[in-house]
Amino acid sequence: MLNGFGDAAAIEKLRADLAKAGVEVAYNGADMSRPAQIAELIAKTQAAFGSVDILVNNAGIQHVAPIEDFPAEKWDAIIAINLSATFHAIHAALPLMKAKKWGRIINIASTHGLVASAHKVAYVAAKHGIVGLTKVVGMECADSGVTCNAICPGWVLTPLVQKQIEARANAQNITVEKAGYDLLAEKQPQHQFTKPEQIAGLALFLASDTASNMQGAQLVSDGGWTAQ
Repeated sequence: MLNGFGDAAAIEKLRADLAKAGVEVAYNGADMSRPAQIAELIAKTQAAFGSVDILVNNAGIQHVAPIEDFPAEKWDAIIAINLSATFHAIHAALPLMKAKKWGRIINIASTHGLVASAHKVAYVAAKHGIVGLTKVVGMECADSGVTCNAICPGWVLTPLVQKQIEARANAQNITVEKAGYDLLAEKQPQHQFTKPEQIAGLALFLASDTASNMQGAQLVSDGGWTAQ
């Protein structure tokens, strides 16, 4: 079951492309800032597929500003989507997984769930919250057949990060390529963006039997950011 906002045609192309691999793929446009819609998303997934076996919590938005200039409505929106949505999805899906005695909950946190950066107060608070939430769920799921773990990427070249790079390039009157390199160099010894496919690979690992004894863990892919 896919979820997310975007162009309807692009979403349908993604759904159809995935379906070509031979699996049934559906889409639900639940607004992850609305708990009732999240519960409905889980219920419809259960109805469509017979179970909710693997839950990947990946919704996120960003806003950058000093704390004194940070709009309260942006704080509320980021906490709702980046943190509270994960709680509500787990709250709805976990009983189904426990009843089946098998499940995998994979929370996409961030390096910012482990360390902080200026001007990202809501994002850092939310991602630290995701790491804490993951630990608690992992503890409560011990010996249930359900695991809960987090992935903490560094810079991943997503549309969200691309906007930050382009804003930096415009502000400093430099090329987008230079702005991207500078962004990496500020934090990471290894000046490479993590690829979305690499995060997907970590999610596949956490969903596998190899990771069945991992609970409340954080897998880091950050080019050495937190090794310093």
